[in-house]
Amino acid sequence: MSFFARLKDGLTRTRQILNTPLEDLFVAGKVDESLLEELEDQLVMADFGVENAATIVREARERLDRKQKKDADAMREALRDTICDHLEAVQRAVPELPRVSPRVILVVGVNGVGKTTTIGKLAAYYQSIGEKVVLAAGDTYRAAAVAQLRQWGERCGCPVISQGQDADSASVVHDAFAAARARKFDVLIADTAGRLHTKSNLMEELKKIKRVLGRLDPAAPHETLLVLDGTTGQNAISQVQKFHDTIGITGLVVTKLDGTAKGGVVVGLSEKFKLPVRFIGVGEGLEDLRPFDARQFVEALF
Repeated sequence: MSFFARLKDGLTRTRQILNTPLEDLFVAGKVDESLLEELEDQLVMADFGVENAATIVREARERLDRKQKKDADAMREALRDTICDHLEAVQRAVPELPRVSPRVILVVGVNGVGKTTTIGKLAAYYQSIGEKVVLAAGDTYRAAAVAQLRQWGERCGCPVISQGQDADSASVVHDAFAAARARKFDVLIADTAGRLHTKSNLMEELKKIKRVLGRLDPAAPHETLLVLDGTTGQNAISQVQKFHDTIGITGLVVTKLDGTAKGGVVVGLSEKFKLPVRFIGVGEGLEDLRPFDARQFVEALF
């Protein structure tokens, strides 16, 4: 299956929520308040978030009012275009990563979101576009994390800088940066310990890593990606809020967009925090993590 086919298959639940009621909601082409309220409810059920759902429906209605045709297909098109506009506006507002060597990508997230696996896939992606990649095994807390990252390094052909379990994470990242600069690597992707976003002492460790990187390069980390589980739904809001307040997130990676996920969370989070979705994942293979394409994503939703 192509990536788009897997994405569309993974968003089946969301598409059913969004598409099923549209035909039944229109009566003789009439757009009334009850129809709009029902549409809002459908978007909320698909994890767009209450405020975002209301905004999207209002703007979609304004689009519809400018057209002569008012039926389910026209409303579907208006919703699709409105959602796409919101996502693309956030993407356009974010500058490109600087062309420095090494560019440091710090990857954070709570336990269980697939963070280390995502790093392996990110390494494979950057290598596929001709970048030399090195990995830093900064998750020194979880027993199997260093070994897991080494396995991904072997799979991708990327060197992994590590010091073993219980080493100081900031020290590992410091050494990895020095190695990346000396060996002229293009991209350094640093793993960090999966942590509960409610544990302040663990969040302080992230601040330390960022301070250490800042001494090596005032602009580092050049990208700080938060990995989110697409099945988490609106509970992801608190994760984004805490990590963003603590360390300054620059982009989101949404994984596990399979049949149990409600894809509206991608739109809701991006809109609420004005953060771009950098990558999305739909499976376990190396090729199943791809750069986010707003229009492709919205097409899969509908």
